[in-house]
Amino acid sequence: MLKSWTPAEMPEKSDLKEQMTAVQDRLYDLQMKIKEHKLPVLVLFEGWSAAGKGSIIGKVIKNIDPRFFKVATMSAPSTEEIRRPFLYRYMKQIPEEGKFTFLDSGWLEQTAKEVLEGSMSGEAYEKRTESIRRFERQLTDNGYLVLKFFMEIDKDEQKKRMKKLLDSHDTSWRVSDFDMWQHEHYKKCEKVFDRCLKDTNLPTSPWYIIDAGNRKWAELQVMETLVNNIDVALQNQRHSVPIPQNVFPLVNMPRLSEIELKGKTVEDEKYSQELKKLQVHLGELHNRLYRERIPVIITYEGWDAAGKGGNIKRVAGALDPRGYEVHPIASPEPHEKSRHYLWRFWTRLPKDGHIAIFDRTWYGRVMVERLEGFCSENDWKRAYNEINEFEKELHDWGAVILKFWVQIDKETQLKRFTERQNNPEKQWKITNEDWRNREKWDQYETAVNEMLKKTSTSYAPWHILESVDKKYARIKALKIIIKELEKVLD
Repeated sequence: MLKSWTPAEMPEKSDLKEQMTAVQDRLYDLQMKIKEHKLPVLVLFEGWSAAGKGSIIGKVIKNIDPRFFKVATMSAPSTEEIRRPFLYRYMKQIPEEGKFTFLDSGWLEQTAKEVLEGSMSGEAYEKRTESIRRFERQLTDNGYLVLKFFMEIDKDEQKKRMKKLLDSHDTSWRVSDFDMWQHEHYKKCEKVFDRCLKDTNLPTSPWYIIDAGNRKWAELQVMETLVNNIDVALQNQRHSVPIPQNVFPLVNMPRLSEIELKGKTVEDEKYSQELKKLQVHLGELHNRLYRERIPVIITYEGWDAAGKGGNIKRVAGALDPRGYEVHPIASPEPHEKSRHYLWRFWTRLPKDGHIAIFDRTWYGRVMVERLEGFCSENDWKRAYNEINEFEKELHDWGAVILKFWVQIDKETQLKRFTERQNNPEKQWKITNEDWRNREKWDQYETAVNEMLKKTSTSYAPWHILESVDKKYARIKALKIIIKELEKVLD
């Protein structure tokens, strides 16, 4: 892209000034439309060292109400961020509906730097670029405008700007050792940048190469591209997007009606003995997970009153409290609802060596959100593939993913609901919403069957816990967890 790129002709000084005034006025007006139409805008600035990314961002945001934007400098990942998936720190920064986020450097620079340092090549690079493409496509599919600018300057211009920075005590700190190395190896870096740009250039989130040799001209190019794309995005907001075909290997799952619940019981004495033995074993494995820096994600879905909470309690009881966290997932908070639906799960992922347990999960998208009309049909149908992609990202990171569906029949649920209703100490566990959901049992069963069929992948299969006898389900869950952890630790 860089080698074949032809810069646009810079207008005359008077025309440049006139055009700049017009585009500034347009951006000022558009920001209110962005707020009104709840359009989230993510703007990424990449480019050569000393190309002026920071100064351009500073000029753009002068035309936007400070309540509607955030600027994040994405320098080298911190020690904490290194222990999370690659996309974690970028997903954290995505804007709310109706707002801007401007990123000073991002996933292209991080990827290119790792390639240049020799720490990433071949298959790892292909996985990385695939992750980036999926990330950007998911954002645009979910209504985000993603704009990516690469600030281009030649080697001579870079040398001149770096010298100016180095000559002043107040600015010399802005030139890093890597910046100097980049200048010395300009051609090598150009080749890597070119490859990364080509591999992450998508129809819905293309790269815009900006001639940054003249700062005023660079500002106008960015501003015009920004407002033109906002105009188009506002016009296309109502359009549905294609539903991608699943490309991930699936595991056959039974329908809920085919799951045998009779005879799935365990006697009290045997339960107590097995529980203690399994918890001790799991505790030992947890220590090994930490030493080997293996992250674990355990998710629970199931019918109301199926026994998810008690199951989680027995699993957590075996773990070092410093190395795990349980996330009870309720209806999204306003700041969560105004972002991509996976955002609140990305931000709750564990560090490597730690365990995250989710009581309800991202599968709400294809169950409660589907059935209650909280998202469009296009949204929930698209979510099956998005979830498979999300879990593939976690798997490629090195995470062990364990997904449990806690199964009971309709009669067992009624019995447990009634017991809760009649017991003052347990009445808090039963709500009108629980009774209302029960009336939609058949609809939920249809949705769950489709969910199990379309999201039980070879790298993140579903496991059924028969829970008419809660003790049986607890023992089964512990055995499955131990078995899967032993696979990765052996």
